[in-house]
Amino acid sequence: MRAMANAAIAAMMRHSVKHARENTFELVDDVLAVPAKNYTDAGRFKLEVDRIFKRLPLMLAPSCEIPNPNDFKTMEVAGIPLLLVRGQDGIVRLFVNSCTHRGTNVAVDPTGNAKRFVCPYHGWSFGQKGELIAVAAAGDFGKVDKSCLGLTALPVAERAGLIFGSVDPKLKLDIDDFLSGYDALLEAFNFKDWFFFSSRVLRGPNWKIAYDGYLDFYHLPVLHKDTLNANNMLGNRAHYHAWGPHQRLVAPDRAARELADLPEEQWSDDLVLNGVWTIFPCISIASFNGGGRGVMISQLLPGDQVGESWTRQMYLMERRPTEEQEEAAHAQFAFLETVVKDEDYATGLRQQRALDHGTLEKVLFGRNEGGAQAFHKWTDRIIAADDDELVGLFAGPQLQAAE
Repeated sequence: MRAMANAAIAAMMRHSVKHARENTFELVDDVLAVPAKNYTDAGRFKLEVDRIFKRLPLMLAPSCEIPNPNDFKTMEVAGIPLLLVRGQDGIVRLFVNSCTHRGTNVAVDPTGNAKRFVCPYHGWSFGQKGELIAVAAAGDFGKVDKSCLGLTALPVAERAGLIFGSVDPKLKLDIDDFLSGYDALLEAFNFKDWFFFSSRVLRGPNWKIAYDGYLDFYHLPVLHKDTLNANNMLGNRAHYHAWGPHQRLVAPDRAARELADLPEEQWSDDLVLNGVWTIFPCISIASFNGGGRGVMISQLLPGDQVGESWTRQMYLMERRPTEEQEEAAHAQFAFLETVVKDEDYATGLRQQRALDHGTLEKVLFGRNEGGAQAFHKWTDRIIAADDDELVGLFAGPQLQAAE
């Protein structure tokens, strides 16, 4: 599998180098019009939360965020409180973070290390496998079957150094089927051995407005002319490679500049893995090199209202930085906050306010914006599918036809 994945990655880069040398570019067939109300309609927003975020496996965290036995992480997805735990056996488990007595969160810290979880309300305690260990003042409380009162377990799997899980305890769609073989390519990063450097949370517009910006390079020379493109080296073209709804974006001009004159055996990992890797519906992985090789993983989740989203930016580094490298890494991460918060999301929030007026009937995605076109088509397809049809969408022949 690793050899096949490496061959596929090399083929992608050859594809981009070839197009760059010949000054050619692949375009999709037509311009796509998307109803503007898809970004503003509360009913549509509820459908997206219910049929995408509550039905699909989601990338919840990189493995290196909870690398050690007893490490845990809490978060909320689609209004559901979650608890990720790496047990003493090294296995990651996922639970609803809700005490089976009265529903209070059993873990309240964002991250930590604990052998058991004691509810802060009445003191019921739970083990790392979710089992109810003890009822406080059990003699006074009354007889209960502890074996039936463990935390609600949820589907979870570690793939390619990333943790995937679902808020649906009866998930029908297999996580591996959902990934469509994409995880085999992501294995090339070897994220399981990386270092979790830092994270922060940014407020943004509707989750799709925010995510659209991760799916094109068309805006880079314009919106980011004073930051990412201060040296005037960025083009506005991207090649898109898809595995089901998951996509990789490659910049052909960079491929030509950095790889065209090098023998393939000299192509380094940071060069061939560059670009943007997206995991449907809400993950972007982009490579950077501040203080050493690193990536920023952006995790976009819908807010409570249609016009709001929250993005958790996570900065991972291939190796734990030295003191000198740490300063450069902090500078890189701070720079990326400026780019996303003050340029991408500031623009997105203005776009949100304009669309909220309802005077624009549609937004357009050009033939050069194939990534966003594919994303919106997959979003519509998944919303329209019932549970059985959803499984079918990710079956081999159907998946190929849907790409």
